[in-house]
Amino acid sequence: MAVYILSNRKIIRHKGERVDSFSNDEYSIPNFRIAKCDFEGYKEPTAAAKKKKDYTNRNILNYRLFSEPEKQGYQEVLDVLLSEKGVKKTSLTANNLGGTQRMFYELYKNMSSTKDRSDVLIFIHGYAYDFDDELKAIIDLKKLFIDNPKSPVEHILFVSWPASSSIVPLTYFDDKASSINSGNSLMRLFYFYTQFLKDIFSNRDLVPCNQRIHLMTHSMGNRVLQSMLYSLKKENILRVIDQVLLLNADVSYKVFEDSEDSFNKLPLLANRVSIYLNRQDVILGISQFTKNILTPRLGKNGPSDIEKFKDIVSVIDCTFVKDDIQSSIKFDIGNHWGYLSSSQVQNDIFQNLYGIDRNLIEGRIKNNENIFTIIS
Repeated sequence: MAVYILSNRKIIRHKGERVDSFSNDEYSIPNFRIAKCDFEGYKEPTAAAKKKKDYTNRNILNYRLFSEPEKQGYQEVLDVLLSEKGVKKTSLTANNLGGTQRMFYELYKNMSSTKDRSDVLIFIHGYAYDFDDELKAIIDLKKLFIDNPKSPVEHILFVSWPASSSIVPLTYFDDKASSINSGNSLMRLFYFYTQFLKDIFSNRDLVPCNQRIHLMTHSMGNRVLQSMLYSLKKENILRVIDQVLLLNADVSYKVFEDSEDSFNKLPLLANRVSIYLNRQDVILGISQFTKNILTPRLGKNGPSDIEKFKDIVSVIDCTFVKDDIQSSIKFDIGNHWGYLSSSQVQNDIFQNLYGIDRNLIEGRIKNNENIFTIIS
């Protein structure tokens, strides 16, 4: 089990600390850094501890930033892996690896060491998260996807991007700019990963682990994904993702059209794409009528036209689900966080991640060839 943070947040050193940390500042930097979360000895904080002003950063969850790699590319990862197999001699060890080198090395080692499912989930959060909020979200995601036996996920890559910490509508536009910058970081990760695959598996002594990588985006996190897709050239896309889950997506309902040149690339990237929507999503309703010039949102209204993608892209209507896990004004009125508040949505997601045929997933009814409704 491993949880990594990919972030283009500013790097700072807090008073009294000897290690670098991610900042709560609300602007992005050009490059991203990778950190690994440390759950060793983790204890759930008490309600009193959560109210303290010092309940921030590593007081929420400890993590360690990886060093930057000394050399670009993945030849050194290959050398270490071959050395561990006794095929090649080198003085290098895993401790010499930095950044994506270290993360890809660890994931490959862990995912290759078992015949059971050991999937990776890449998660992109939505609007109004500071870094402390992200650390709390990581803890929730670990409980939901790693600790839960219903889930095939063993590893999480959390994409941290500097969204505004305020829910004031005007900050939405700042988040739109940050999401574009963060999409460029995500694009670099995609190219690094495809380069890793080419460099490592060009050697016949190493074989793929045959595990799966999934991508889940919530709310405005879909705009981060959109920014990445804008920049990807179709001829350079490899199908390296199994399931893509678009949750309450705060992007235009036209994103799958060729004129948008963004989400129409997802069927080249993934085996299956699932759009989870809620037609009573209040947050997306506000987004549509106050910030997006009356443009219907994908996560509330569904896509305008996915006829040519109907074999790969599915629509899952969550309008009638019950919030039986978390019930508060935020969840009851917002109808925007079904993946956290509803066991019905979670069970549907778990079955999706396992790759069950979309027509055989329990708890949903079929409206037509690729549109389904989760029933209560």
